[in-house]
Amino acid sequence: MSSRDQVHVAPVGVLTVSDRASRGEYEDKGGPGIVAALSDILGSPWRPVACVVPDERDQIEAALIDLAERQGCSLILSTGGTGPALRDVTPEATEAVCDRILPGFGELMRTASLREVPTAILSRQLAGTRGRTLIINLPGKPSAIRTCLDAVFAAVPYCVDLIGGDYFETNPQHCKAFRPKA
Repeated sequence: MSSRDQVHVAPVGVLTVSDRASRGEYEDKGGPGIVAALSDILGSPWRPVACVVPDERDQIEAALIDLAERQGCSLILSTGGTGPALRDVTPEATEAVCDRILPGFGELMRTASLREVPTAILSRQLAGTRGRTLIINLPGKPSAIRTCLDAVFAAVPYCVDLIGGDYFETNPQHCKAFRPKA
């Protein structure tokens, strides 16, 4: 097989933000929850680039920049650190590294989550772009991760197209990506 015939396998950043998981005191369930959801949702080849950091703003920012710039991820999904607790600083770190914030993602994720739990109004997840990378903050619980991804993922491939990132196809059994007809 020549290099021209090789299929591109898109790297997708999976960032877990958790003090306890980063110290090995707690099993990371958020990162594997993202990978499981993407395994259903994505139809094109991809591979997770996973990392775990504590709830420290500078480390979250550094991990997001590394995943976007050094690892070449056109999509980064973070889990954890989006609540109102004093150590929950993932949205602030995300906003600091993004060129543009896309408020519709957070609005829709909260709306979908509110159908399941009244505490969804406490969530501060957001999304934004850094160059050719879309970054989306997700909650820490795997079922909430799936709820949020199911709510917004139809728009993700086209958003990544618009910023010049990897081309993602979805598995139509789980998610039909929306791309405007030319």
